[in-house]
Amino acid sequence: MAPLSHLSIRARLVWGAALVLLAFLAGAGWAVQQAHADSVRAARFARLQATIYLLMAGAELNAQGALLMPAALAEPRLSVPASGLYANIANADRGEEWQSASTLGLNPPFQRQLATGEWRFETLVAPPAQRGDQAEAAAAFLAATYAVKWSDKAHTATLVFSVLEDKAVLDRELAAFKGTLWRWLGGTGLLLLFTQTLLLRWGLAPLARMTREIQHIERGEQTRVQGSYPRELAGLTHNLNTLIDQERARQTRYKHALDDLAHSLKTPLAVLRAALPEPSQLPKLVAEQVSRMDDIVGHQLGRAGASGAARFAPQLALAPILQRVCDSLAKVYLDKQLVFNVDCPPELTWRIDEGDAFEMLGNVLDNAAKWARHSVSVRLWLQAGRLCLRVIDDGPGFGDRQAVLQRRVRLDEQVPGHGIGLAVVSDLVASHQGELTLSRAQAGGAQLDIVLPAA
Repeated sequence: MAPLSHLSIRARLVWGAALVLLAFLAGAGWAVQQAHADSVRAARFARLQATIYLLMAGAELNAQGALLMPAALAEPRLSVPASGLYANIANADRGEEWQSASTLGLNPPFQRQLATGEWRFETLVAPPAQRGDQAEAAAAFLAATYAVKWSDKAHTATLVFSVLEDKAVLDRELAAFKGTLWRWLGGTGLLLLFTQTLLLRWGLAPLARMTREIQHIERGEQTRVQGSYPRELAGLTHNLNTLIDQERARQTRYKHALDDLAHSLKTPLAVLRAALPEPSQLPKLVAEQVSRMDDIVGHQLGRAGASGAARFAPQLALAPILQRVCDSLAKVYLDKQLVFNVDCPPELTWRIDEGDAFEMLGNVLDNAAKWARHSVSVRLWLQAGRLCLRVIDDGPGFGDRQAVLQRRVRLDEQVPGHGIGLAVVSDLVASHQGELTLSRAQAGGAQLDIVLPAA
């Protein structure tokens, strides 16, 4: 048998339901069986008590005070030998007793001593010495005994009425009920288990369908989990699709990063190639271009490693990141003496990967700093559960707004860069299902707005 940890969910539920059902039916069956046994036993004792009342109705004392009983008794079984119902009346005062004809050849264990007015209901077992040839198989008896002070006009006597019934009759009745009860419970249990199995199969069908869809995705037959699933699985399917989209976006970023890396390295390589005829300038140019290529490679590798999707990222404080980016750019563009006006609440947090935050803020602010004359204003705030970013510079503004977002397009070849900064930002914003808008600021210059929805 496979270890329990390897059992399928369906097998666990079926086995669990079977065990619970078995325990419930066993407990219910035992309770019903005991209740029925108590009820039947009480009914038997009530019948024995009624038989005693019948005997009392027929009992008389003759002129000498001796007990007289009618020849024909109201209970026919008392007149049939070995019928299973036996009666005895003991007259303690005269030392005599009367026994029913059913005791012929038998010596049942009648109770002959009892306090006057007392009823006793019990189970008696005949001692081995008292067992006759026919009593061996009926050693146990249900007994009802009653002692009464009997008196008529002339005599008074203490009579002890005792009625016994063969317990085998009760045992057979209980055994028959027990067999019927457990057969019905067993059949009901099997029917319920079969019904539960069908219900579990129906209930787990969405999981099986999801498994098939994932297998189709693995084989390339479909791109996403497309089926409609119950509410409990809707979040899981959404997360699976998010992971799939994230992985595809990562692969696309790797492809673009390698493509952009090759494009970005063309300029340093061309400079080195052009310097080959001038050996005196070669060491300086090699050092400069190698440093530049190292920066390019580091930048592209960092961009390729950006996570893109933010659903599984932790909450990140954005104010420190924004301040670090502005401080770094102020050093890079030190010759322009740029002023960065930052408006970001210190408590503002957002669910985003740290690499994505640096990549997005770094590129938009770097682009603004390249074109700005004196100042760059940046504002971060939350509005209606969305993250809003606005960057304004006092430069010439955007010319061809669509071209700005294309890879390797530079509106002014005299401005340093590789033509991929805002294209990278556009890709990142798209991976976050956000919006990027380029416009002209009211005071002139360029205005860039980014709105990211909650992950």
